[in-house]
Amino acid sequence: MRDERTRADGRSDDALRPVHIELRPLRHAEASVLYRCGNTTVLCVATIEDTVRDFLRGTGRGWLTAEYAMHPCASGRRQARDGRRGPIDGRVQEIQRLVGRSLRAALRLDALGERTITVDCDVLDADGGTRTASITGGFVAVALLLDGLRKGGLVDARVIREPVAAVSAGWVGGRARLDLCYEEDADAEVDLNVVGTQSGALVEVQGTAEGAPVDRDRFERLVELGLRGVAELVELQRRVLEQAGVRLAPPLR
Repeated sequence: MRDERTRADGRSDDALRPVHIELRPLRHAEASVLYRCGNTTVLCVATIEDTVRDFLRGTGRGWLTAEYAMHPCASGRRQARDGRRGPIDGRVQEIQRLVGRSLRAALRLDALGERTITVDCDVLDADGGTRTASITGGFVAVALLLDGLRKGGLVDARVIREPVAAVSAGWVGGRARLDLCYEEDADAEVDLNVVGTQSGALVEVQGTAEGAPVDRDRFERLVELGLRGVAELVELQRRVLEQAGVRLAPPLR
């Protein structure tokens, strides 16, 4: 008999989907990561330029920005590419800003110098959690990029404040569940995206009650569940980077 706490894919309520992180799948990119969680796959690529926006010139500070796009066939029936039929979709803009904010929180921008990092996140296969996968995979790409700069003597190891990762959590069928797939997300009574750090601090929480308002206790339980998932993802990030010879400095306090 199946445990009542298991889900359609066999996970317990507090389990992440299987995660696979492939480093440098692209030959010509400075730092690339193919990030898979369950059936969601995102290609994250980080590049850098020796320039900053006008408001940062002369300050010695750097910047990080993100771009996000869905492959036309990422979610089944082909969709037109963003920008081909008018302005970029509002959802895409919102996700780009979330990814950028989250990854900037991982860095000491004053230690980057007047440089701009761009993180391109392209969703190749979507089954829920594409924005959280973009953040988690995007950090690994940024760490690879900055390790190359560090080895070249261009930045200090402390340019990374601490690792950042993200995961969803939601109330589905009256139970708190971690890392929702699309089917669970569509049925969720409450859905959160939790962005956190290695030290357990929160960067951002995006949440929606799909029907009745959510009480504070249930909200806080989801945040706590999300942060436990973030801790697991940060450990995966660290192990994959260490296997590639990239060692992260201890978090700044």
